[in-house]
Amino acid sequence: MELSRRDAVAALAALGLGGGAAAMYTRRDGGDDGDPQSGTEDEEIDVRDDHAERVAVAAAEVLYPSQVTGVEQFVTEFLGPRLNQDGHGDGIREAVGIVGDRAQRWYGAEFDALDPDRRDQLLREMGVDTADEAPDGTDAERVRYYLVNDLLLALYASPTGGELVGIENPQGHPGGTDSYQRGPP
Repeated sequence: MELSRRDAVAALAALGLGGGAAAMYTRRDGGDDGDPQSGTEDEEIDVRDDHAERVAVAAAEVLYPSQVTGVEQFVTEFLGPRLNQDGHGDGIREAVGIVGDRAQRWYGAEFDALDPDRRDQLLREMGVDTADEAPDGTDAERVRYYLVNDLLLALYASPTGGELVGIENPQGHPGGTDSYQRGPP
């Protein structure tokens, strides 16, 4: 199933960001070299938006079902307006920085340079797969809240992603009277 720009716009609309946000965002760069600074939970990690998008795409390639295609365009279209949201965008950048820092320390490479199995392994070793989501929690909880949950929300709030799990018309995507009058497939 191919994800499209339209899917990203529909997912943004479900969040109340509207279709205009997908086309009208501007990038805010956080550094000169595009690499996250290494740090700990107590240090602020500075991440450029283009780096955040690359890491998010790499994470989505691990998180999304294998039959989904068009992941890169979908994630970058969805993530742009999210990065420009006050507070939330900073949280995404911080989560990306945390993941990047762990990839460097544990595997000696950028997260997006790791093969998909290694990326999955890193997220599991961090405990992201079992962590509660908490914007002010531990590293794993913040990565779960800002990165993993955002990517999953984007997928399943889109018409194509919703179709994968039997949600024909996710919130924010109109379906007309025909869609709610017939029974499940």
